[in-house]
Amino acid sequence: MRPNPLYDALHFLTQPGWFTPVLWLLLLTAIGAAMLAWRRNPAERAPGDLGIWALRVLMGTMWWQQTLWKIPPNFDGLKYWMQQEVEHAAVALQSALVRDLVLPNITVFGPLVYLMELAIAVSLLLGLFSRTGALLGLLMGVNLWLGLYSADGEWPWTYMFLVMIQAWFVVDPPGRVLGVDALLRRRKNVRSAGTLSWVN
Repeated sequence: MRPNPLYDALHFLTQPGWFTPVLWLLLLTAIGAAMLAWRRNPAERAPGDLGIWALRVLMGTMWWQQTLWKIPPNFDGLKYWMQQEVEHAAVALQSALVRDLVLPNITVFGPLVYLMELAIAVSLLLGLFSRTGALLGLLMGVNLWLGLYSADGEWPWTYMFLVMIQAWFVVDPPGRVLGVDALLRRRKNVRSAGTLSWVN
């Protein structure tokens, strides 16, 4: 069968492994949080709010999918792309750091990359501390943009679009609309009129 987006999405959502039921649990939690926020706050019922929710969940799902080929202890794919950064980084210092520090210590940095991307995915899927998750995603996006800037078959604008979306999420945290952040803000506003933390 010729691959297409519908087939790929169905395969991704039904593939065997512990990570598939975990993803479904996250998606169901994201839907539950959205329904609860929708019910509690009439201001979050505009069509644009549903659009922001969908974009946030899709971006979180993208980050989740990217964690699947970095699950410890298998870092072969990660090592390949880090080697691409060594050879094609736009900044010589980044190339040297990856070559001399990260790759020789992949057993340390591999799990850190996995956990960071996992945190981004969960943050955006649930809309929980979404500004922090978006900021981590922005940093990862800039790393990819600069690191793979001249890699064969890569289009630098692909990573720049990732950077732009994550930057938008930093400026306007998407979890404040139909996310856990929205529920936490509402609860905090009920208890106190004090200033809110920038992370949600």
